[in-house]
Amino acid sequence: MLTPYTLQMPKLIYGGENALAQMSGILKPVKKAAFFTDKGIVNAGLLKLPVEQVKKSGKDFVIFDDLAAEPTCEQAQAVVDAFRASGADFIIAVGGGSVMDTAKLASVLATGEYGIRELLEHPEMARKGVRTLMIPTTAGTGSEATPNAIVAVPEKELKVGIVSGEMVADYVILDAEMIRNLPRRIAAATGVDALCHAIECYTSRRSNPFSDLFALEALDLILNHMEKACDDKDAMAEKNCMQRASFYAGAAITASGTTAVHALSYPLGGKYHIAHGVSNAMLLMPVMRFNEPACKEKYADIYDRCVHGEKTCKTVEEKSAYLLEWLERIVRHLEIPVSLREFGVPAEDLDGLVAAGMEVTRLLVNNMREVEPKDAREIYKQVL
Repeated sequence: MLTPYTLQMPKLIYGGENALAQMSGILKPVKKAAFFTDKGIVNAGLLKLPVEQVKKSGKDFVIFDDLAAEPTCEQAQAVVDAFRASGADFIIAVGGGSVMDTAKLASVLATGEYGIRELLEHPEMARKGVRTLMIPTTAGTGSEATPNAIVAVPEKELKVGIVSGEMVADYVILDAEMIRNLPRRIAAATGVDALCHAIECYTSRRSNPFSDLFALEALDLILNHMEKACDDKDAMAEKNCMQRASFYAGAAITASGTTAVHALSYPLGGKYHIAHGVSNAMLLMPVMRFNEPACKEKYADIYDRCVHGEKTCKTVEEKSAYLLEWLERIVRHLEIPVSLREFGVPAEDLDGLVAAGMEVTRLLVNNMREVEPKDAREIYKQVL
């Protein structure tokens, strides 16, 4: 019997050249817009284009740009409270995953009846009160497509996901101009994050026809375009491919769910404040190798879909090995950090990492191969 599956998507998605011009139509019923962003986006000049569109529309607006890169629930709540006091009736998120996640939280916290801490325990309380527009400035997090919001919980030294269909964006704009000048190291880390989303969802226990559709298309785009998109700032066709891939991988998360890569990466962000994309990228290969015995057929499927031209591998084992080598070549080419020592994580913290990682049962249960504490220990040891 086929397991039931669902897919929830943003109402309208605009992409391609000059997609930002679509803001004029989106803003017609808006009285006052609130920009959610951060200092890095402002300093990089990325907020100028969306702000120009709001000014052209003649709408009033306010900017909240004090969001931390990897916010705790209290830091995110402070921005939400400031938004609620502003009187704005529309949210425009311009940024990466943390910015968009905080904007999504604000959209369901407009009444002040409950806060982020309450949603951590009872996400079913969420009720959307303000419409949202997501304009991603990286091609990686996929937050513009998901019902998820990730916040750090300091006392647990862990990042925790809040999941509610009420947080799905109303509008999304994918304009490659917003990622043209993204620094290579950020483009690489966020791109590998999208790669993790796609391959985890495709190999998840919860994979289904909807998630497979988006995950395979994302993998095809990422594996064949990410390196050039990261290496050449003027490779706009490849950057556009990566934006679409990031969105598709986010849609795959909505229909399926990530697995052990994300589960084991959460303690790295929660305790050591390692960027989400970087922590996922570091754990990608150890987890993919661990999962190979249970995922060979899936890896072979990815080979069949994503390798263009002559296909020299014939058996499932050959195709699976080829894919793992391909992934490793990409990670190496993009110069992704491979050791937690670079972030000051001592070997004696291994027990704590294992204990924290094993708490993320929401994602570990999705992994095709069961992860026991001894397995988590071996995976972490590969990056220590």
